Amino acid sequence: MIKNIINSNQSVLPNEKQMEVLKENFPACFKENGSFDIERFKEYLNDKLTVNNEGYELKFLGKNYARLLASIDTTTVIIPDEEHNNRPENKDSHNIYISGDNLDGIKQLLKSYQGEVKCIYIDPPYNTGSDGFVYNDNFHFTIEELVTKLSIDEEQAKRILDLTKRGSASHSAWLMFMYPRLLLARDLLKNDGVIFISIDDNECHNLKLLCDDVFGEENFVASIIVQANKRGQTYKQLAKTHEYLLVYTKNISTELNELNKGQGAFDKKDNIGEFEERELRNRNPKFGRFNRPNLFYPIYTNPDLVDECGYCPVSLEKSEKFSVEILPFNSEGEESCWRWGQDKFKCFNNPLQSMESEVVAKKKSTGEYGCYEKYRKGTFKAKTIWYEDDLVGDLSEEDDDIWEETGVITEQGSKELTAYGMGDAFDFPKPTYLIKKVFQIGSNDGDLCLDFFSGSATSFEALFSLNAETNGTRTIIAVQLPENLDEKLSKDSKTEKAKTKKVLEFLDRVNRSHTLDQVGLERIERATLKIKEKYPDTTADLGFKHYTLQEPSTITLDKLEKFVPEDQGMFLTNDILTEFGTHTVLTTWIVRDGYGFNADVKMIDFEGYTGYYIDRHLYLIDAEITKESIAAIVDKYETDGSFNAENVVLFGYSFVWTMTEELKMNLTRLRDTEKNLRINIDVRY
Repeated sequence: MIKNIINSNQSVLPNEKQMEVLKENFPACFKENGSFDIERFKEYLNDKLTVNNEGYELKFLGKNYARLLASIDTTTVIIPDEEHNNRPENKDSHNIYISGDNLDGIKQLLKSYQGEVKCIYIDPPYNTGSDGFVYNDNFHFTIEELVTKLSIDEEQAKRILDLTKRGSASHSAWLMFMYPRLLLARDLLKNDGVIFISIDDNECHNLKLLCDDVFGEENFVASIIVQANKRGQTYKQLAKTHEYLLVYTKNISTELNELNKGQGAFDKKDNIGEFEERELRNRNPKFGRFNRPNLFYPIYTNPDLVDECGYCPVSLEKSEKFSVEILPFNSEGEESCWRWGQDKFKCFNNPLQSMESEVVAKKKSTGEYGCYEKYRKGTFKAKTIWYEDDLVGDLSEEDDDIWEETGVITEQGSKELTAYGMGDAFDFPKPTYLIKKVFQIGSNDGDLCLDFFSGSATSFEALFSLNAETNGTRTIIAVQLPENLDEKLSKDSKTEKAKTKKVLEFLDRVNRSHTLDQVGLERIERATLKIKEKYPDTTADLGFKHYTLQEPSTITLDKLEKFVPEDQGMFLTNDILTEFGTHTVLTTWIVRDGYGFNADVKMIDFEGYTGYYIDRHLYLIDAEITKESIAAIVDKYETDGSFNAENVVLFGYSFVWTMTEELKMNLTRLRDTEKNLRINIDVRY
């Protein structure tokens, strides 16, 4: 278990993940001694790939160190909040809230959710100098270890360690912090997955380059400008009103969802349904009869037939009734063109009944007639500028698809937290409306969403609200660092102390411990009550399971290192099981083996000894297994046709060497039975 991971981490190199990919796909390019044959690799690429030697790349102090952090496995265990998780509203929920460092959280998630996340939204620290960001990914490497692992000189190693030890908030430190998290997050995304990242001017330029490096420049979608501050930061030379939302896909062929216009989007109605009027003439001055001659043709209308909407029928054929000619001239009298060709016009026109036609004519204030499309599409593409609603009225009528952002400003996020009694817990929280639209654009029903900088848990409320409105089936996983607020209080400035004290007072009132993740947990529960009140008939999953990531204690780790499995009769008195309990060991293993947090585990009684069975695995965790229990396990294999666990996983510290060997010997006999099973014994430390 943990000891296995610690031993494995000793030999990890910065490019471990990349080398594994190469070994899997190009085994012939590795020599007998394990070294990579670059020349042989070039032969594979010959005539298949054009290599660009432009030399442009992102470089920063500690980039290889960041890669190393991404390659090192986490030694945390997953502690289930059993009381919370067993509540009726939560026990069947697929939503997950994880209290822990997000780098550890992502690594745990990769065991079960690699390639399964459709949409990621994160709001990382902006590195403003006042947002509390300090680099803290210190894995206690020595200078000598980094020199060897990263192939760098001692001076570079010293500078990297200096960044981690003093809690730096430099650009390099911020990039070192973000790089491994984004590298691993990419692996979580589905092939058609998308990530949205909130950021401001302090690191926007670096984040863009970093994401180009991680996701590929070709997979950049857009940089959305969000009006985060209505009044602007007036103490600056210019009143800064905006932030950014960077959007990348794992594959640029991914199509993002369009947005619903909502109720009241259409102001007219005919026999078919609601619609809005759009001029059929192409208003783009780049197009006209001069380069689109086939789209310049006459349309005829009957002015004597005016329906209840004020429209007249149209035809391509001139006749006694259809006598008024309409040509696509602009307001300057210049020849333009239509947006539709004649074939499409014929398909969507009904000259006998304008109330059932998709194209009609109407008299203008000038006395001339214009031709119009009845536009019925209820969705539109999100634009790359998201406004606060007061600005919408200043926009041109040309922007008839403008997204009226009524809740994108940060102030709205603060109001939402204040309504829950926790307004000072987070600076500049994102509003629910903003993230809900992100999930609308980036995911569909049944998709898994992720936020590993959960903060105030706005993402949870946003997704719950979206699901409740539509009885949707999106699910979410969120990760939040359980920052110790008592320690924070001791280091805070005078201004920050007052805010932190208010948060602590709030946590005391709701009987929660003094960590920042508890604020998020309380917000989810309060938001859920509000949503259920608003949508009492919803069938959406509004529960969630809670887990905590934790490193074993120093005492336990010291004991693990000294443990010798071959010492017969030796049990470890301070191990993971003693410190955390059976369910923690089981949960950690189940997630690591790819079953996720919602696995259906069956408890089986083997003559007084409990085993845990799921799919291809049988987990034996507790100590004091007996010979009778081993016999019962073998009997289960022989008599139960549905029981076919290919892997028997033992918690090594619970089994003396003799019992392990006896179990192996008895299970080996199953090769000669009707099932002909070859059972793998996996002893984990």
